[in-house]
Amino acid sequence: MDVTEFFSLHEQGEIMEAIAEAEKNTSGEIRVHLENYCFGNALKRATKVFKKLGMANTAQHNGVLFYLAVKSKKLAIVGDSGIHEHVKQHFWDELKSSMLDMFAENHYKEGLTSGILATGQKLKEYFPYQSDDLNELPDEISFGKH
Repeated sequence: MDVTEFFSLHEQGEIMEAIAEAEKNTSGEIRVHLENYCFGNALKRATKVFKKLGMANTAQHNGVLFYLAVKSKKLAIVGDSGIHEHVKQHFWDELKSSMLDMFAENHYKEGLTSGILATGQKLKEYFPYQSDDLNELPDEISFGKH
């Protein structure tokens, strides 16, 4: 299966809607990246993808990446320095655990969208929407070649 088919087009639309909803009340940026395989440490790979997608270049360094290697069954969440400065590792660990619980029941879209929306709420606390905010990064899901 091609990684672009992991979520149906309808589910991809729902995920992008969750990103838009989460970003509506914050200047933060959220992206989702899917690959089939992650060879090695998922967090290291996600950090590379984060940089490759230009997520480290946001004005307030408040981007968050949800990285899924679907065939390797790996998940990583990377928050840029601006958000990581405010949000402790405990938040990310609990969020990841909650998402993995949903994934274990084959509720991938639901787990991902709940994680996205929870992240949006957390970003809103520290980076509320400003009238001059720009959507600095696309809301579309990106796909890797692995």
